[in-house]
Amino acid sequence: MVFFFQNLVNALQWGSFYALIALGYSMVYGILMLFNFAHGDIFMVGAYIGFGVATGLTMLAAAGTLAIPNWMILVLTIIISMFLTSFVGILVERVGYRPLRDAPRASAAITGLMIGIMLETGNLILLGAQRVRFPTLIDSATYNIGGVFVTNKKIMIVIVSIGLMIALHQFVQRTKYGMAMRAMAFDYVVIPLMGVPINLIAAMTFAIGSALAAAAGILFGVAYPVLDPYMGIVFGWKAFVAAILGGRGSILGATLAGFLLGFIEIFVAMIFPSTLRDLIAYSIILVILAVRPHGFFGEPYSAKLRL
Repeated sequence: MVFFFQNLVNALQWGSFYALIALGYSMVYGILMLFNFAHGDIFMVGAYIGFGVATGLTMLAAAGTLAIPNWMILVLTIIISMFLTSFVGILVERVGYRPLRDAPRASAAITGLMIGIMLETGNLILLGAQRVRFPTLIDSATYNIGGVFVTNKKIMIVIVSIGLMIALHQFVQRTKYGMAMRAMAFDYVVIPLMGVPINLIAAMTFAIGSALAAAAGILFGVAYPVLDPYMGIVFGWKAFVAAILGGRGSILGATLAGFLLGFIEIFVAMIFPSTLRDLIAYSIILVILAVRPHGFFGEPYSAKLRL
């Protein structure tokens, strides 16, 4: 049981990354019926922006210019990076997707792949191919809870991730912009006739999704402090699977599916050789989708929409 709960803690942390990234996929797909395949690389860009912000703030603190503790540097890094990365998402929507809004869905999907390659190449040009180490902003401390060892970083990552997910849910459910987003997801054609500014809501959707991906990138840097220009590829595709598994446009579904994917990967690696992790994990997901082709909370009518 101790071994089980130890891996459960690891799965919660791993699932937090998938869930935060999957939310951006799910929002864009649910509202605009677009597969934003550049989203994984926006996760990478957000992590590198966080690296730059954290490095700058740490240097200012070391020089005495900025007299704040390291935990406050981490908070500022998350807030500033989410804000800056949201503009990356707005730019991607404005330049890459808005001109193709009425084009076949395949054209938009290919555009997303090209934008992702451009973000990766831009990173390589600016910073080179070498990996960078995310600054250590909080000292690691380990707590023994009934034989289960839990670090303060894991606790922080899970709490911050769940807090961001709850904040997104409250925004979508309780604000007029959230109501507009839900209305666009329900009927994209009629909503402009009701006075809803489609361009504004689309840009806001990309901005929020990109900000959450940036938060995931920084939290990943805190837990695994080595950043790579291609780190967004694998995370992006796995989070996309989680978004589809959760159901079209479902925030709750994307969250649960992200955590479920993290649980499956960790516990499969616990029982079987790690080389079989992806094979077994995605075989399980394939079986789930065979039973629930619309995902956990997807609506049957979504299959009739234009793809």
